[in-house]
Amino acid sequence: MAKGQRAVCITGVAGGIGAALGAAYRKAGWRVIGSGRQAPDPGICDVFVEADLDRLAENDQALEEFAAEVRAGLDGAALAALINNAAVQILAPADKLTAQDWRRTLNVNLTAPFRLSQVFLPELEDAGGAILNIGSVHAQATKPGFTAYATSKAALHGLTRALAVDMGKRVRVVCLAPAAISTPMLMAGFEGREEAFKSLQACHPSERIGVPEEVADAALFLTSPQASFVTGSTFWLDGGVLARLHDPV
Repeated sequence: MAKGQRAVCITGVAGGIGAALGAAYRKAGWRVIGSGRQAPDPGICDVFVEADLDRLAENDQALEEFAAEVRAGLDGAALAALINNAAVQILAPADKLTAQDWRRTLNVNLTAPFRLSQVFLPELEDAGGAILNIGSVHAQATKPGFTAYATSKAALHGLTRALAVDMGKRVRVVCLAPAAISTPMLMAGFEGREEAFKSLQACHPSERIGVPEEVADAALFLTSPQASFVTGSTFWLDGGVLARLHDPV
């Protein structure tokens, strides 16, 4: 391990955005510690630590054991970034959401990012590092069926601002909020639905949706020294969708 190498911990590293993040940070020379409930494809991260964020949100011992594994995986590198990327999206009308749906959504999407920010604060502060929360356009504008998800992301955006104020110059805290991104999961949902996919693209002034690599490129900048004056902010990677007013014709 090269002395002075930076390391990043990425949750949900096996997903479409998570895998792009891991690959991009490794290419940029970072040591990548990935986590999730399933391992990613080879080459995405240097070390994989299995973790269930729902459990880490509520179980102190599980959180400490996870943190110890991540620290061991650093192998001398400095933990310069924590990327809270993992999320669950349980879609249902508000009156059909169960208490378990609500609890799990908030645990994974909000409480776990807060707890991980707490537990890794000493390492991040020592490295002059940053916390990057992956938010969503649903924090600002949503649609039917997204009550739990949209609420959790709005709270994550709020947590970003609150942590940035609370931590001051110790650690930067930033939110990166994508619109629709062409992950394998999203694309599978449009299989055989070409017109629906074209409609989704047309909603964006860019006339397309984003790709995971664009999220990774933005993340690399926001966690780099070049973004050292950025904290408490949300970077909207949305193809202009939030700027567009959708009026009936």
